[in-house]
Amino acid sequence: MTAVLDRQLDGGRLVMRPAGSWVIGDASRIEAALADFAPGAAKESAGTLVIDVSGVSALDTAGAYLLVRLERAWAGAGREVVWQGADPAREALVKRVRDVLAEPVPPVKGRENFLAHVGETMISVAGDGRNLVGMLGGVIREIGTTILHPSTFRATAVVQQMDVAGLRAVPIIMLMSFLIGGILAQQSAFQLRYFGAEIFAVDLVGIIALREIAVLLTAIMVAGRSGSAITAELGSMEMGEEIDALRVMGLDPVNVLVLPRVLALVLVLPLLTFLAAMAALAGALLTLWMYSGIVPDVFLVRLRDAVDFSSLFSGLLKAPFMALIIGCIACAEGMAVRGSAESLGRHTTAAVVKSIFMVIVVDGLFAIFYASIDF
Repeated sequence: MTAVLDRQLDGGRLVMRPAGSWVIGDASRIEAALADFAPGAAKESAGTLVIDVSGVSALDTAGAYLLVRLERAWAGAGREVVWQGADPAREALVKRVRDVLAEPVPPVKGRENFLAHVGETMISVAGDGRNLVGMLGGVIREIGTTILHPSTFRATAVVQQMDVAGLRAVPIIMLMSFLIGGILAQQSAFQLRYFGAEIFAVDLVGIIALREIAVLLTAIMVAGRSGSAITAELGSMEMGEEIDALRVMGLDPVNVLVLPRVLALVLVLPLLTFLAAMAALAGALLTLWMYSGIVPDVFLVRLRDAVDFSSLFSGLLKAPFMALIIGCIACAEGMAVRGSAESLGRHTTAAVVKSIFMVIVVDGLFAIFYASIDF
């Protein structure tokens, strides 16, 4: 039955008797009919509005909202509103709608105070640091548990993550390193040509590629590729309450989800760094051969004199620490996702940005450390 509306003037009271189905499907028609009952539009001079809903066969939130809005209009005009014929369920619905409409609207933020913004940022950074340290502590604890109880080690999961984060990343990392090595060699040779010292481009590219460029580019690529994937995976599991299900089953999410991913990154990042260094040197060799006429034999002889194993190892030693940081940040951000696609996107972006920032910071700390020990 469609919504109908009857009115009756009883002394100083205006009695409104809605009937039929007051549901969202008829909301536009109901709203137009209720316009005649507004305090300023009512032809009768009534001091009290009586809303008798005993004839309503169906009432949903939309119908209740329209009635409560009319009630608020009469109350705002200083007139009384009386409800009749409502059963307990409809009384609860009307009360809930009334409470929602009475909730204060949050104030619009004005111009933010600069010092307050700085303080909030510092508090946020402190919270991120606490989460990162907590995740790192959980990983170290699980490593110790695995050493004491080898049966808890999830070798299959680690190998699977090594395939995803390592083997499948080889083509793109080698291609990027090859191109960067070639660009670095071309720019070095172009600048050194003015001094008649193009041959020293081999020294420059060899040292920078082995000590800095290979590990830095690889870590950044892994942070953007694998770090974001880890955050998205764990965040989706957090949204689907799968991580809570693991806890209910008596399993530690750090052991099941975090440890295999972190160990996989720690194992594969040095290998990827080595391949990236070789690809960068290959790109430099080809570029200098074509651009400056430095043949491969001369390139290799000069490279052997310019670099040694310490140059290679100085880059490889950084890789496990960078992998540990990337893994812990990605997992911590994934575990921090809370119930919405917007939260998942925000934490995935934060994981990539924070990982790249921390990778650069760690690289700078290693550079200072190497300089202090003359390595």
